[in-house]
Amino acid sequence: MKSQLRAGRITKIFISHLHGDHVFGLPGLLCTVSLNTNPDPQQLQPCLDIYGPRGLRQFLRVALGLTGSQLLFPYAVHELEPTPDQSPEEGQLSLELTADCSPLHPQERPGRTISLDPESDCYLLFEDKCFVVRAFRLFHRIPSFGFCVHECDRPGRLKTELLKELGLKPGPLYGRLKGGEMVTLENGRVLLPSEVLEDSIPGRKVCILGDCSSVLGEGPLWVCRGADILVHEATLANEHHDKAVEHGHSTPGMAAAVAQACCARTLVLNHFSQRYKPCSLQKEGERG
Repeated sequence: MKSQLRAGRITKIFISHLHGDHVFGLPGLLCTVSLNTNPDPQQLQPCLDIYGPRGLRQFLRVALGLTGSQLLFPYAVHELEPTPDQSPEEGQLSLELTADCSPLHPQERPGRTISLDPESDCYLLFEDKCFVVRAFRLFHRIPSFGFCVHECDRPGRLKTELLKELGLKPGPLYGRLKGGEMVTLENGRVLLPSEVLEDSIPGRKVCILGDCSSVLGEGPLWVCRGADILVHEATLANEHHDKAVEHGHSTPGMAAAVAQACCARTLVLNHFSQRYKPCSLQKEGERG
């Protein structure tokens, strides 16, 4: 709501786990996106993709169905199949509870069920010419996931001075070279993009972890290696380490250890307990 991104431009949503504070807002968000969608019947609406743990399809069908919510766009839920070691035994949701057994919502389209790739120890969610998005396993009270959004490398800048020396004026040919195409000049010379492009610009990598007390396997470490930004929860302070682990959460020290293991450039902490107060309120309390 505070960002410059309009709700109607959202095309993909990622849910880390099914605890209420992370999923109760999803039906309302979909309705907000619908309110910001162009209802033109002549225009085909793109499908909004939602990724999350097994059980998310049934949750949305019940929530949207009981509230009589109709959307102005189609959506598909792609469920990640968890592994038994992602939570204590009492936190493993039964197949009966999460079964995909009810009819599709009127605006729902069939989604994929994505299993863990044993070779990479992660889940490939999707990739296109701009991004690759993967998920990886976390340990929490119920199955939880982290997500890595990796931008593809971008072409380097054009060597415009060299192009001018070669007699090539700014125009469509610049775009073709930037796009990786070879160009034939008027004198018959074939110009390769590698001759007139600077080194490619490495794609940025952002990793966002859901609630967890640890990461599982080698997948998170290689997927998040060298992340430009790693977002990690820090529910309790370092002095409450044992309590944090008992409840499936982390401390700043635990988050820093993960960031260090991944060689992340920047660590961002979130998901703070309500016991933490802003510094201004803490100082007022001390004066009081």
